[in-house]
Amino acid sequence: MASDFRLKEKLPEITNRLVETYRTHGSTSHLGHCPLPNYEAVIQATEWMKEILFPGYRRRDGLHMGNVVYYVGDLVDKLHDLLTQQIARALRHEANHAAECDPMRLADFEALGQAKTLAFLEQLPELRKILALDVQAAYEGDPACKSLDEVILCYPGFEAVTVYRLAHLLHELEVPLIPRMMTEWAHSRTGIDIHPGAKIGTYFFIDHGTGVVIGETCEIGHHVKLYQGVTLGALSFPTDSEGRLVRGTKRHPTIEDRVVIYANATVLGGRTVVGHDSVIGSSVWLTRSVPPHSTVLLERPNLRIREKCEELRPEDSLANGKAAQDAA
Repeated sequence: MASDFRLKEKLPEITNRLVETYRTHGSTSHLGHCPLPNYEAVIQATEWMKEILFPGYRRRDGLHMGNVVYYVGDLVDKLHDLLTQQIARALRHEANHAAECDPMRLADFEALGQAKTLAFLEQLPELRKILALDVQAAYEGDPACKSLDEVILCYPGFEAVTVYRLAHLLHELEVPLIPRMMTEWAHSRTGIDIHPGAKIGTYFFIDHGTGVVIGETCEIGHHVKLYQGVTLGALSFPTDSEGRLVRGTKRHPTIEDRVVIYANATVLGGRTVVGHDSVIGSSVWLTRSVPPHSTVLLERPNLRIREKCEELRPEDSLANGKAAQDAA
């Protein structure tokens, strides 16, 4: 059935109604103000960062020590220009908010954007060393992994941690908006949600990863391993006398060194500390601190298995459940 072009006469009226909502609900439109950081540009910058950190693994092959300096040098130069512009936009927006754009101050924000960009780029060599430990943690923590190359090319946990560590450097430099844009992009790709404000130590591994959430004020030590579905979140959100959320407080848990947290465990609260060398079992709900060398498990469930329309006795089902858990 062909379209009826006469019905297109309704489109101007729909357009006018939409534009009217830009006036009545202005908080969800950004018109007449300084440009925000561009989403595509920020993602392009993130892809260049990963290319710099892991040359030869992604877009460009045929690299060797004789030509890599030219390739990486070109990427660093382009990254400098792009990040300077995008960081300047983010800083200017944070300073002005809804105010009209002041072209007289543009040079000031660009200079500050360049300074923060250079401070960021200077940390990339050291970041490569930290990420190399994360690669090693994944390889040594997963018996299914055949090589370090497999971690870099295939593991969503490592992808999310790489973007997080880049975004965290920018967060520490007090760059607004852009770090969250980066980690939410990684979240959409991997299913792993790490706030750039979280503090994560070295030799960190997220196995499988889908559904992992790590909150803004979470602190994680060295040699920590998380499985899929783990939530390191807030227990509650305090409010002031007017009912508004109190921001800037420690809301998320502290995980000390050499802790393992198994699938779908939930650890909540800014005062919750999981002591070093502890193990948190699958599906545990934890809202209080545990001392070092603790093991936290749920009570063993009473499983019932029906075979050929014959229900097992409770004692048999429990025994089979224990055997299955021991085998796992």
